[in-house]
Amino acid sequence: MAKTNTTELLEALAAEIGENVYIDIAKWHLHLSDAKLHTVVAEQLYPLITSKTVSEDGVIAVLESIKVKIGGGRKELPLIDLLPLQGQVNLVDILEKYQREI
Repeated sequence: MAKTNTTELLEALAAEIGENVYIDIAKWHLHLSDAKLHTVVAEQLYPLITSKTVSEDGVIAVLESIKVKIGGGRKELPLIDLLPLQGQVNLVDILEKYQREI
């Protein structure tokens, strides 16, 4: 990969997250790119990659801090509450891959 440009790296990370991680609502899978959440997630998780501190606990903490508006903005839920366990695992795997490659 060897992407040195931060913007390029963030865009590639956001694209991969958007394609491979989804929220699950009533068995409907909505990829983060379709929900327009992939860029926010990538930007919030990027510091874990650059500081070489990717861990499941760190990822969960970041996902808990990202609020998703539902019901036309009447409620907000932490993103972690909308991701199935496999989505969390996929996300950690993606981040670990990027961490190894930078």
